[in-house]
Amino acid sequence: MAGPDEYIHPVATGLAARTAEQHRAPQDLVFYAGWFCPYVQRAWIALEERGIPYQYEEVNPYKKEKHFLDINPKGLVPAVEYKGKALYESLILIEFFEDAFPDKAPHLLPEDPFDRAYTRLWIDHVSKQIVPPFMRTILAQEPGKQQESLEDFYKGLRTLSEKVKGPYFLGEQFSIVDAALAPWVVRDYILAENRGYSRDAVGPRWKAYAEKLETRESVLNTQSDKEHYAEIYARYLRNEAQSEAARAIRAGRPF
Repeated sequence: MAGPDEYIHPVATGLAARTAEQHRAPQDLVFYAGWFCPYVQRAWIALEERGIPYQYEEVNPYKKEKHFLDINPKGLVPAVEYKGKALYESLILIEFFEDAFPDKAPHLLPEDPFDRAYTRLWIDHVSKQIVPPFMRTILAQEPGKQQESLEDFYKGLRTLSEKVKGPYFLGEQFSIVDAALAPWVVRDYILAENRGYSRDAVGPRWKAYAEKLETRESVLNTQSDKEHYAEIYARYLRNEAQSEAARAIRAGRPF
């Protein structure tokens, strides 16, 4: 029996649809995407920032079609085929784009080895201290659990915002840290409307940084119309979503 997540809106809409349409021609790099997925968006932002030629292919990862499973046995987006070889995992893909397309600028990783390592520390912070409590807050059904997870989310955001040089994490340069975080910034209205979240409650540094991220051209151009996210996140708010992230949160394991 098909799960409810299979019946998501089938294609990107709004500015994301326009961006996808501009990348239909065959290229050495084929980008397999689900318009709704924040992990897809972070890799898509990187492609747009770098000006890398790519072919956009929309897939529904919940249907696990054979060709896509051959590319990514996990059945998750994003994934790429590059000259017939497959890769996946959003942050790994962003670093691959840096290495495979060195002539495309601007780069999202700094040149200095220390600065590169420093950005990876804060990517790890996003992955462990920001994304998980975001997801726990959405999925939690009891008010006490919601508030506990929201406080964890606030803590993760405050810790990062203290290190933001402005206007972006490293200063004037938009970096991999910004790309990694931006998809959750543009989805924080879900927490604001349903779980009591407020950017003001995090602090003025976070609010200014979040506003800068959400208005970045690459972020805007990889977003679909908000109305189509509503159906998807309603399942998360009811704790009914069947994504790998949702299942991992319920099981108390990393994702």
